[in-house]
Amino acid sequence: MTTLNGKRFAEMVLQGAQHLSNNADYVDALNVFPVPDGDTGTNMNLSITSGAKEVKRNVSNHIGQVGQALSKGLLMGARGNSGVILSQLFRGFGKAIEQKEFITTVDFAHALEMGVETAYKAVMKPIEGTILTVAKDTAKKAVEVAEKQPEMIPFMEEVLKASKASLDRTPELLPVLKEVGVVDSGGQGLVLIYEGFLAELKGEKLPGVPLAIPSMNELVNAEHHKHAQSHMNTEDIEFGYCTEFMVRLEADKMEKHAFSEETFRQDLSEWGDSLLVVSDDEVVKVHIHAEHPGEVLNYGQRYGSLIKMKIENMREQHSEIVSKEAPAPVKAEKKPYGIVTVSMGSGIAELFKSIGATVVIEGGQTMNPSTEDIVKAIEETHAEKVIILPNNGNIVMAANQAASVVGDHVAVVPSKTVPQGMTALLSFNPQSDLNTNEEAMTEALGHVKTGQITYAVRDTNIDGLELAKGDFMGIAEKQIVVKDTEKLEAAKKLLQHMVDEDSEIITILQGEDVTDTEMDELVSFVESQFDDVEVEVHKGGQPLYSYIFAIE
Repeated sequence: MTTLNGKRFAEMVLQGAQHLSNNADYVDALNVFPVPDGDTGTNMNLSITSGAKEVKRNVSNHIGQVGQALSKGLLMGARGNSGVILSQLFRGFGKAIEQKEFITTVDFAHALEMGVETAYKAVMKPIEGTILTVAKDTAKKAVEVAEKQPEMIPFMEEVLKASKASLDRTPELLPVLKEVGVVDSGGQGLVLIYEGFLAELKGEKLPGVPLAIPSMNELVNAEHHKHAQSHMNTEDIEFGYCTEFMVRLEADKMEKHAFSEETFRQDLSEWGDSLLVVSDDEVVKVHIHAEHPGEVLNYGQRYGSLIKMKIENMREQHSEIVSKEAPAPVKAEKKPYGIVTVSMGSGIAELFKSIGATVVIEGGQTMNPSTEDIVKAIEETHAEKVIILPNNGNIVMAANQAASVVGDHVAVVPSKTVPQGMTALLSFNPQSDLNTNEEAMTEALGHVKTGQITYAVRDTNIDGLELAKGDFMGIAEKQIVVKDTEKLEAAKKLLQHMVDEDSEIITILQGEDVTDTEMDELVSFVESQFDDVEVEVHKGGQPLYSYIFAIE
């Protein structure tokens, strides 16, 4: 076979996406930082799945049209840095083939090259030894091979071989990978996609078929959201998000939290209604209407890995259904400014709203919002000018991509932590223009130091510390600087490391696992150790991070 048409390429995409999905947990496990939010596999899986769904809806013999569908689906579904980079790789790929009905190996190689160029342009500070390097090395080899190899299958075999070789070299380019003894997680995800491509070309099916469990569709009428929609008001919907997900049970997590379907169901019932829980020995599948889906997902994660997640805004669905029957409403006048911010934890969300946030997207460490999620939040502000505060380094790229999709009335202030986001928001001036606010709020990011206490998810050596699984570690900005077997002691050590003679205020965000007694003890410690420092405490309710410190 010397040419590739749209239908065959669509099948390659579907198997590539499936293969990554089947191995997303493995990719997650390669994340270097041993914090409980290593989600490269999850982000890439959700991103490529979005692309694959768009391809499935737009199968055509014309490969250019399939490439555009893949690009569109990835763009709107991109989550996290790895997902955004993946979307850019195939955005360039799709652009290169958009006018072609079919492609040759030379065309394929050129498209890979164009994908690399597009992705590198999208990253402000490209780091070698990552998915970018794997994509670049693979494209370079593809161009060499294509000059001599017109047959598609042997060409793709060489492409895959080159991607694996580049992946194996990533620890030599990125010292932290070598230190921990893993290859780059994003690069691994890309290799899995290429493996799926080749398998489909050869007519093979890769191992790792998803577990078969009772279908939720057998238990929930697909039309249940539309029942009597026109006889209720949107604001009467108490639990606004239809949330479906699966938990792949893991033995080590169940040692801490023994799984009981009855207890699991009872606990989840506190967060919403229309609850259905189906489980077997390996997987739990959940359907619930909840107001805070992030909290539901975090609870499920206590027992294993999250897979097959879907969250739908039922208020939005209801409004669309009712609007078809009702006369068009008079458009409300747009407000001058809207602020979109991201956070996990109901307390932090309320804190952001109290200091001026218009829309708070529930997300962060374990659930990076997609480009589409951020676009919807921008639209929800109904404002002439919008500022986005991502509050997480893994969300900044998706925020920038959302801003580019919407238009030049949107600015991104690249906050990488919740304390940075709060400090930036306090610097917002509603009387200033967008550029002035963007500059002032970005400059304010440097006025606060961020500290966080979380736990190690595996044994590792990093940043000069030997960590055992379950150890509590203190992170100052991006570096792990202290550890302890007790979270309160780790918090004290971290504050001693971070507070200096210039420190005036310590704001503490209390995580969901911290008791008031522990909080009181920490405050007493601060007051006794740091005479001239003022302390503020807020119940953040954030998962995974017991304490978040903002030091100014």
